[in-house]
Amino acid sequence: MLYLVPTPIGNLEDITLRALRVLKEVSVVLAEDTRTSRRLLDHYSITTPLRAFHAFNEHAVVERVVDELASGVDMALVSDAGTPGISDPGFLLVRACVRRGVKVECLPGPTAFVPALVASGLPCDTFHFEGFLPHKKGRQTRLKYLAGLPHTFVLYESPFRLLKCLDELIAVCGAERPACVARELSKLHEEVKTASLAELKTHFSKKEVKGEIVMVVAGKD
Repeated sequence: MLYLVPTPIGNLEDITLRALRVLKEVSVVLAEDTRTSRRLLDHYSITTPLRAFHAFNEHAVVERVVDELASGVDMALVSDAGTPGISDPGFLLVRACVRRGVKVECLPGPTAFVPALVASGLPCDTFHFEGFLPHKKGRQTRLKYLAGLPHTFVLYESPFRLLKCLDELIAVCGAERPACVARELSKLHEEVKTASLAELKTHFSKKEVKGEIVMVVAGKD
């Protein structure tokens, strides 16, 4: 069986008891970054072997991994933080398992966009999750599409590109569109700021921005 195991997005206490049990019981943990995952496993005294499985090698190794799973080896897949497959490696492996009849079980757990969306105060009964925008080709096309949606949409962004992204959103959505920037979720310096896009630009222009960013933007009226 392949277990998809969500890991904390910041606070190590956010891992579930079930996730810890699975990580202890499987034969191998497939990790996006073995160094990051080793710190988590060491924190909970888990000695299961780690193997790299990331965006740069998944195409090359996915069939071999599925062969092992099909032979009866239980494995867990983890990303650096959050739920595997959500803007992280995982989809290719899960699809290959489904096609080969290998059982896949996804544990519930941390995902950065959910607390950001709920805490933003913006409508969340219907929403669009975009994840990371393209850096260059197709970026403006996607932004214009998102700006026209009638419901809330969610982006992931680097702290180094936050101000540029806010400028781009202002250009396509208008300066007064309500939005939220959430960063350092579950960590000591967590910040969730809801305001207009223009006010957010002013706020974050006055400080050094650190941590992974979730942006939540209200839909078009």
